[in-house]
Amino acid sequence: MTESYVIIGDGIAGSSAAETLREEAPDADITVITDEGEALYNRILIKEFAKGKMPEAPISIHDGSWYEERDIELELNTHVTTIDVDGHEIETHSGDVIEYDKLLVATGGTPTQLPVDNSDAEGVHHFWTFQDARGIEEHASEADTGLVVGAGLLGIDLAAICGAQDVDAKYLMRGDCWWRYALSEEGAEIIHDGLREKGVEPVFQSGVDHFTVDDDGAVTGAVDPNGVEYDGDFVGVAIGLNFNTEFLRGTGIELDDGIVVDEYMQTNVEDVYAAGDLTQFHDVLLGEQAQNGSWGSAKEQGQIAAKNMVADAEEAVFEWVSSYSITHFDFPFLSFGHPTLGDDYVEKKYSDTEWRRVVFKDGKVIGGVLIGDLAPQTKLKKLAREQRDLTGQKEVLLDEELDLDRLEAPEAEQ
Repeated sequence: MTESYVIIGDGIAGSSAAETLREEAPDADITVITDEGEALYNRILIKEFAKGKMPEAPISIHDGSWYEERDIELELNTHVTTIDVDGHEIETHSGDVIEYDKLLVATGGTPTQLPVDNSDAEGVHHFWTFQDARGIEEHASEADTGLVVGAGLLGIDLAAICGAQDVDAKYLMRGDCWWRYALSEEGAEIIHDGLREKGVEPVFQSGVDHFTVDDDGAVTGAVDPNGVEYDGDFVGVAIGLNFNTEFLRGTGIELDDGIVVDEYMQTNVEDVYAAGDLTQFHDVLLGEQAQNGSWGSAKEQGQIAAKNMVADAEEAVFEWVSSYSITHFDFPFLSFGHPTLGDDYVEKKYSDTEWRRVVFKDGKVIGGVLIGDLAPQTKLKKLAREQRDLTGQKEVLLDEELDLDRLEAPEAEQ
């Protein structure tokens, strides 16, 4: 009998899984279901579109013909409402029932709304989909003043959009620096200076108590917990994701701020896999459950899941050192692995635009941040993959010209 595979979600995780499934199972029935109205696009590039720097066309990756050529059924604007894991079938919002032999859930998340008054006002934007980017680009191009909330990797995209669109913006942060879980104030100050050069002013020990609106319900600004009021007819909020797992409740699939999977992308329920942002996966390098929202990680997870869905027994292992780059400034920025975890770190500032932090767990590299000079990334990622114990040698990783030959060989090689 012909195997049937159903994928819920057409982001990079779901799409890469569909492509891999077709390669591994040429005769299988493959269905991809997405609640979006358009096929796969480059989520990394939508920030450039929102800046007004790029037209729409290059952002699209797949169109309908891509799926047709591969004999993959694509269902757009379709919500999955329930899954019957015993009967191996799903039901959509329109009442259609689709059977599967193996199922992949790659539904990603929905931006978290600030739990404050008027957070749903007109002019308050969240940045996740291409459609979000279209609304942001249109509004930012007309706005005079702006506010950005969320001192992380998505929040800084919104700040950069304000800068590119000449919006006089304040970046409200709860702590003393941007991305305070991964950067010290010394390293973050390089980012702060970059923001100021773009016309965006960081405001520390701030946040939002509530938004202010006009008589028509459009946002006009915000009041922070200190009682300070800021003007903003454009507001961007990026404080995290709520993962799209509501339709899984009652299925027995283990959920924990996402979907729990093993190193094979298999859930605790037979024939159900998951991939992408919403997975709490077993990181074989870290030795514990972890989560990662990078494009490369999601793509690899989709491919690993697909290979294991086709195989008689799980054999492909997800083993990945992710990276995330920011290109908004005159200097480059890159984070890799798990820079917010670990039990130790070393860091050094080399110039006004160069800084490095390497993070360790049990003496082994698990992540880091590079600002200005990205050359060490390949060697640092290699150390993370090898999981070499660098106890007593950590400072070597701060050498401006990183030379791994300076490290003592692992005991097994001595």
